[in-house]
Amino acid sequence: MTKRKFKPAAVIFDMDGVLVDSMPYHFIAWYEALQPLGIRVSAFEVYEREGERWEKSLRDFITQGGLKPTPELMRKVFLRRRRIFRKYFKRTIFSGVEECLCALKKKGLILGIVTGTPMPQLKKILPRKIRSYFDTIVTGDLVKKGKPHPESFLKAAKSLNLKPFQCLVIENAPLGIKSAKAAGMYCLAITTSLPKAYLMEATTVVSSLKDVVAVLGRFRK
Repeated sequence: MTKRKFKPAAVIFDMDGVLVDSMPYHFIAWYEALQPLGIRVSAFEVYEREGERWEKSLRDFITQGGLKPTPELMRKVFLRRRRIFRKYFKRTIFSGVEECLCALKKKGLILGIVTGTPMPQLKKILPRKIRSYFDTIVTGDLVKKGKPHPESFLKAAKSLNLKPFQCLVIENAPLGIKSAKAAGMYCLAITTSLPKAYLMEATTVVSSLKDVVAVLGRFRK
């Protein structure tokens, strides 16, 4: 059978590390929140887990540190982590985001966001002007299972009245890539947080959002 060009109807973006340069702040928050317990985490350990529910990440970090993840300890560390993140975080939208979104809209593409961040926090992080480009936004508080489970991407496709294979996902971390592919979607990964070697399960890998529009025509079914 002759292969046809992949012409997506929608492009679905992750937020942290794709639209917003927030991953360094997430690392700082995790590092400083766990340090009093004698637990050290590296940037790669945090970045690899991007998109995962905080409960699982925290439980794993505490367990790997040789401690018992009791509800009391989990809550204490979570609140400390949240406080540290809010203290340091400065919103920085990646260069080329609005230009990319405008170009995709001009091509008639539907746009969405799938993120593990809760909706109230997303509204504080992502400017209203940027949010206005998107036809659907699925946040972590709207699903039961986080990445790498495909629920969030499937929910986004359903809300757009599209089949999963009609969607192209833009991700920056392994769990997000797994989630998109498990949903039956194509996935383009960006090396904003992790090197290409960590992102090889994606359909293709690029260095920035500036490359997204250019590579759309290269996808094939």
